[in-house]
Parts: sequence; structure tokens; C-alpha cells
Amino acid sequence: MSKSKKSKLPFVYQPIGFALSWVSGAVAGLAFKQAWKAIRHEDEAPTALDEDRRLRDILLAAALQGAIFAVVRSAVNRTGAKAIARSTGVWPVAEDKGSKGAEGVEAARREKHGRH
Repeated sequence: MSKSKKSKLPFVYQPIGFALSWVSGAVAGLAFKQAWKAIRHEDEAPTALDEDRRLRDILLAAALQGAIFAVVRSAVNRTGAKAIARSTGVWPVAEDKGSKGAEGVEAARREKHGRH
């Protein structure tokens, strides 16, 4: 792929990344509600400003919500990036000077699996 297309792909990926982030947030919210119901048998999780709830319950809810959000977001972003890379041949994130880049990552993967 030409260098000009390589530099434009991250910009083109931004709306896709935004949509994926929005979807992952919605999915994570639903997953958290279901997990809270399963763990605490309550329909609503406490928030930081729930005066009647113990701090322990509030912190448990916050930790669970954060963990679920991070896992779902990572899974959705990774899946989206892999789909873009498969269809375009370019990883959809701008390369840092210190990173290996798409070619270096592929070479490292081949080396790891004994293929040259």
C-alpha cells in the first residue's frame, strides 16, 4: 500500500473508531447491569452519591463497571482494528516512531511462528 494511503487510514478510521467506542459502551452498560443483578440480586447498582448505600457497595459497583467496560471496549476495538487491517492491509492506527509498524509486527509474528 502506498505511503499516502497509509497516512490517511487513521483519519478515515476515526469515525469507525468512534462508532465502535459508542457500541462498546452500550454493550458494557448492558453487561454491567446483568452482572450486578447476578452478583447482588438488585436491579440498580449504587452510584457514588447514593446516600443510603455503604461505601463498600459503591466501590464494588464502580470496580465491576470499570473492569467490564475495559474488557468490552478492548475486545470491540481490537476486533474492529483487525477487520480494517484484513480488508485494507494496514493497521488502522497511526504509527509512532518507536513502534514496529505493520511490517515489523508481521515480521515478528512470522519469526515467532518460525516462518520467514
